[in-house]
Amino acid sequence: MDSQFGKDLTVGSIPKHLLAFSIPMLLGNLLQTGYSIINMIWVGNILGENAVGATAVSFPIMFILIGLAAGATMATSVLVAQSYGAKDFEKMKKVAGNSLTLSLIAIVILTTAMLLSSDLLLRMMDTPPEVLPLASGYLKISVAGFGLLYLMFLITSTLRGIGDTMTPLMFMGIAVGINALLDPLLIIGIGPFPKLGLNGAAYASVIAQGIALIMGLVYLNRKNHMIAISLRALTLDKQLTLLILGIGFPSMVQQSLVSIGTAFVTTYVNSFGSEAIAAFGAASRIDMVATMPALAIGMAATAITGQNLGAAKTERVKEIFKWGVLLAAVITGAISLLAITIPRLILSMFIQVPAVLDIGVLYLRIVGAAYITYAVMFVSNGVINGAGQTLVTMTFSLLSLWAVRVPLAAYLSRTGLGLAGIWIAILISCAVVAGISFSYYCSGRWKKTAVKIQSQVVMAQEGP
Repeated sequence: MDSQFGKDLTVGSIPKHLLAFSIPMLLGNLLQTGYSIINMIWVGNILGENAVGATAVSFPIMFILIGLAAGATMATSVLVAQSYGAKDFEKMKKVAGNSLTLSLIAIVILTTAMLLSSDLLLRMMDTPPEVLPLASGYLKISVAGFGLLYLMFLITSTLRGIGDTMTPLMFMGIAVGINALLDPLLIIGIGPFPKLGLNGAAYASVIAQGIALIMGLVYLNRKNHMIAISLRALTLDKQLTLLILGIGFPSMVQQSLVSIGTAFVTTYVNSFGSEAIAAFGAASRIDMVATMPALAIGMAATAITGQNLGAAKTERVKEIFKWGVLLAAVITGAISLLAITIPRLILSMFIQVPAVLDIGVLYLRIVGAAYITYAVMFVSNGVINGAGQTLVTMTFSLLSLWAVRVPLAAYLSRTGLGLAGIWIAILISCAVVAGISFSYYCSGRWKKTAVKIQSQVVMAQEGP
């Protein structure tokens, strides 16, 4: 039975829940990715190759912050889902309030640290001299607006925990529409708007994110929502904080180290010049779109698993995995086919330079074959995360990245394969992490920790 604000995922059809939950979330993720895709289209067609390169080298650094935010708020989603599944709404409110306090602290620390170190990081990544000034300005503006994005992540993750994916989708859709409208106005300088070039694209995204956050806060508070986000909700319970950090920290480490690994790979690509980094930046946007369906279904699996484990219905998780992989495989398989068969047509949306397109086409024909592995990786990781075993999924990702992708890309890029060696390393690492995650899911070891987490939540709420 559903409450006024959430949805009970512990009863009813699993495929229906996965579709109902993941479709709005997929649209939301696509809209969120739309920020960068819209920027890339405008930047590539108006400002050219170096501006595309600037957004590409900035992305791994911003992805570190985004990864930290996603990892930290995943703990909130898991604990809210388990509390909601157990019908303990007071516990759920306390989790949300504690997470808000931790988020505000994290925003101040992370934003300050990244603003002070952004130029150093760009130089450490061997950013080409003709790209560095553009990347510096774009990155600093994006970092300054990071707190808005973090808080929106928190609202979205909390709503997902109670089974609500439509509300975040509504706010995200409006924000992307505003972003798309502001991009040309601020890049070109139309009417009363100043001509800001690449910085205009960054300002457009920050403004859009701010509007989405304000709308979210107003909506939750005016509706007197059970998880209303406000200063009145601020709380900091020691045991609950430790529990949130215990679940969220591994995911934060995973996301940040994945981002750092991406920065390493970007550095290898940078060594091949501005055309290579522009192609990598454009093709990476296709990667982002390709991951979205499996990622959305994986996030749905996390929330549905969390609620069912909270309600002690472990037997339903097998159906969650089976249907999740099937749905994700159908969608990502279609995207993989398109990336391999018509890569030039897809990439031409972002950039028209023939040499850049040639590099990007080779990338998609190699890496596009890896998209099908996302179906297994994201869904099995979603189930494992729903059980609270974020440390396990962190280990999988880090092994794949640091034991396979980074060293293999470094080695193969110095052989006769050149750039193709980097693309092959990405393909192999995706297959490795999917295989490891699937094997762990089949072992059933994730079931044991789920019981421990439920008891820890109770202890955290009851206090000493």
